[in-house]
Amino acid sequence: MSIDEILEEMDELLDKASSVPFMSHKKLVDGERMRELINDVRLNMPHELKEAKKIEFDCQRILNEAKINAESIIRKAEERAAQIVSQQAIVVEAKKKAIDMLTKAQAASKNLQQNAAAAVSKLFNDTENYYAKNLQEVRAVKAKIGTGAASSEPKN
Repeated sequence: MSIDEILEEMDELLDKASSVPFMSHKKLVDGERMRELINDVRLNMPHELKEAKKIEFDCQRILNEAKINAESIIRKAEERAAQIVSQQAIVVEAKKKAIDMLTKAQAASKNLQQNAAAAVSKLFNDTENYYAKNLQEVRAVKAKIGTGAASSEPKN
């Protein structure tokens, strides 16, 4: 019997057990049967542990093989890269392309900064206009309230 089957049987034993009066969360369980099931778990445990250790060993072996393969691939790639870099024409062309890419990136960056500054400036102007308009409205309401309050005051 596997541990899962034993645990399932323990679960069924609990499900079928009757509740203690006035304590529905407590159950009366056949102690002998529960002890038998616990002993069965203990007897079956080494097999499960052996399987787990075997799986762990296999995983470690696979990882070690992958590491060795990765190191071999990296070594070959570095050798190939060294061959390519040693070719002068490729190096010169790469430098030209790098300078061209850097120039384009700097121009794009400058353009992006200018656009961002313009957008921020517009946002500040819009915000300033919005608050100025609201301030005018508040002052107008305040003036109306002030005029209305003065005319509604009782005269002595």
